Parts: sequence; structure tokens; C-alpha cells
Amino acid sequence: MFTKAGFEAAFAYWPMFLEGVLGTVLLSAFAVFFGFIIALLLALCRMGRIAPLRWLATAYVEVFRATPMLVQVLLIYNVFLLAFPDMPSFRIFGLFIFRRFVPGVVALSLNSGAYLSEVIRSGISSIPIGQTEAARSLGLPAGKTMRLVVLPQAIKNILPAMANEFVTIIKESSITYLIGVQDIMSVVKAVQGATYRQMEALVYAAVLYFCLTFPTSKVIAHFERKMSRGYKLSLIHI
Repeated sequence: MFTKAGFEAAFAYWPMFLEGVLGTVLLSAFAVFFGFIIALLLALCRMGRIAPLRWLATAYVEVFRATPMLVQVLLIYNVFLLAFPDMPSFRIFGLFIFRRFVPGVVALSLNSGAYLSEVIRSGISSIPIGQTEAARSLGLPAGKTMRLVVLPQAIKNILPAMANEFVTIIKESSITYLIGVQDIMSVVKAVQGATYRQMEALVYAAVLYFCLTFPTSKVIAHFERKMSRGYKLSLIHI
């Protein structure tokens, strides 16, 4: 049951909770950054004309979208331990143990890339084909047309979805505490072990996750509305 003494005992570890918040945000930011790079490559492969790359990219997306994040994290962590048994254990940013942080980022990035690839592919497909044809008629090769004409517009369209993915990763990153990554949930387990209070530490974790995700979601919705109004005004001027 919840008790005042239990909340006070858990609150005494608030510096550790703040470190967990910082760890969660950094882990999520790295995962979304590398996930975007992976997603962009996957989207281009799936939309390309090279059949083997298209099949491999499709298989990658389907596998990562059809398997649980927990399985992916544990599997990738153990693969890293087998492949790099002498991986160093120094701390990054004074928070993360390198040999635990890297597998966690890789697992989250690979998963995020599978989901973001569909978003990017939809964003590229939403650009009118006339713009591609106009660029090609001016002599731009396919690569430059994609890089200079299509992608800048597509990225603008998919920014809200990418921000939403960041919110999703903040919540899903809680799984990485199982491999020893320093985040909010790892602090919860440490506090539970020190105070023998289970529920109070979980309540603090829920509040922290809410404080991270809810304001971020509202900011994303605000900018999404502004971008939508700007797009409608540009159509009116046209």
C-alpha cells in the first residue's frame, strides 16, 4: 500500500531520479537520430529499382515490426556480448556504461528505423511527381533531384511524425534497464532495493514519464497545427 513514509523514503533519492531522466532523454535522442538515418536508407531502398535491396529492406521492416521490443533488446545485447567480449566499460556523460549503452542505442535505433521508414516513404510519396519531372527536365540527375528537391520537402512533412516517434521511444526505452542502461526504470529498481518500497518508486517513475511525454506531445501538436495553417495559406496564395 502507499504510505507517506514510503513516498518520503523514495523522494530522498530524487538526484538519482533526475539522472535517470537525463539518461532517458539522451538515450531516446540518440536512438531517434540514428533511427532516422536507418529509416532514410530503408525508405530509399524500398523505393529504388534494385530488387535485392528492396526485398532486404522490406524483410528488415517486417521483422522488426513483427517482433517485441523486449526480444530485440535482449537479443542484440547478447549478440554484442558474444561479438565483442572485451568491450570497454567506461562511462559516457558520467551516466552510461559503454558496453550497456551501445547495445541499447543500437536496439532502439534499429526498431525506430523500421517504423520511421514507413513515415519517410509516405512523406516522399506525398511530393507531387511534377516536381520530380521538372527537376529532371532541368538536367538534374535522379540522385540530386531526390537530395535537393524531394527530400527537403518530405522531411518538412514528416517532422511531426518524427517528434511523435521521439515520444514513443522515451516510453519504450524503459525496457533497456533490463540490460543495465541507466534510465528512469533502472533508478526505480535501485530505489526499490534500497527502501524496500515497490509502489512509491513506480509512482514517481510514472510522474516523470508523464512530465516528459505530455508537454512534448502538446508542443508537437502546436507546431503541427502551425505547419498545417502555413501549408493552407501557401495553397491560397498559389
